Amino acid sequence: MSFEHLLVERDGAVAVVTINRPKVLNALDTATLDELRRAILDLKQEEAVRALVLTGAGERSFVAGADIRELAAMTPIGGREHAIRGQHVFDLIEQMGKPVIAAINGFALGGGCELAMACTIRIAADTAKLGQPEINLGLIPGYAGTQRLARIVGKGRALELLLSGESIPAHEAHRIGLVNRVVPAGELMVEARKLAATLAAKAPVAMHYILEAVHRGLEMPLAQAEIFEATLFGLVSSTDDMREGTKAFLEKRQAAFKGR
Repeated sequence: MSFEHLLVERDGAVAVVTINRPKVLNALDTATLDELRRAILDLKQEEAVRALVLTGAGERSFVAGADIRELAAMTPIGGREHAIRGQHVFDLIEQMGKPVIAAINGFALGGGCELAMACTIRIAADTAKLGQPEINLGLIPGYAGTQRLARIVGKGRALELLLSGESIPAHEAHRIGLVNRVVPAGELMVEARKLAATLAAKAPVAMHYILEAVHRGLEMPLAQAEIFEATLFGLVSSTDDMREGTKAFLEKRQAAFKGR
């Protein structure tokens, strides 16, 4: 599969997807969103790929936001459809059943921050900045930013960022829980790839069920979520990976998971 605005690299069980529009700070236009959708669907089906790293081209920007020229021309109906399209793509990332690591190498603003929040784990360069500045354009976030941000950092902190439109440095983003880890900029991709390789070596079916249990369980009452977790536990107990993992533990060797 070829792309105009993305670079897709496979390194063993890890795929690295790079938003490749550095001249516009990797802004997300409709064409790039569509390519990202196709790439995620393709990689979801590739059994050999067990973890992803998502980043932006160049040293300045992860994704600086949506394409402002497109937004400026939106009608109310068109704007709603545009937001739903972006939400769909980001939902695919969150729900693909494989861990996706956002390697935030610079600006992650607006749609870029929303994209990072859809990923499983966020690692930021110490030079990165994150924020939701849509209010400064007379807009609100449209790719589920109002929803994911509040779920990740809490209502109060989310409202402060959303209503002020201010961006925050990586270390502040880490302090409030918006990113998992901050590393020196020169070490970002090494650390992201290392983490992706570690996760790729884990049991794929169990990985998928953990992601599903967390994402869906957060939307349920606790008692219902516990039943859902127990059901997934029962399903994973029937897998070859479970038998291999428990056998390897008892035999004091490294497990070789096959994803079955």
